[in-house]
Amino acid sequence: MSERIENAEILKLLPHRYPFLLIDAAEDYVPGTSITGIKAVTANEPFFPGHFPGNPVMPGVLMIEAMGQAGAVLMYKTLNATHADATVFFMGADKIKFRYPVRPGMVLRLNVVVTAARHGVFKFRGEGFADGNKAVQAEFSAKAIEH
Repeated sequence: MSERIENAEILKLLPHRYPFLLIDAAEDYVPGTSITGIKAVTANEPFFPGHFPGNPVMPGVLMIEAMGQAGAVLMYKTLNATHADATVFFMGADKIKFRYPVRPGMVLRLNVVVTAARHGVFKFRGEGFADGNKAVQAEFSAKAIEH
């Protein structure tokens, strides 16, 4: 059975806080291998009034950030660390595609898989799904730097 990571643990692992904490929970965590981040997208998100008035859509760059935060949770847990021990920095993203709009009321599920890990640098492949549709995909990397 895979491990579910609740919001209280995410708050211990990640340094992000409102309004920039973009995952609520995670599941299907496999150390050093994969994780699924979960973001319940609500009408109360601070970005919706401006993106776009009368037609709210989650900005693509925030979907990528949410995917990166899921990857950071995987890294912290794999490295047995928290944000008190190290900071996970986003390094880059490639092959980004946005395929389906994410709107209030949807749940964004971010499936993240490690493709390589060496010397504190993790490379990932991720896909995000909302309403059963692929909303976003990307390859990205992050590095853990100890304090």
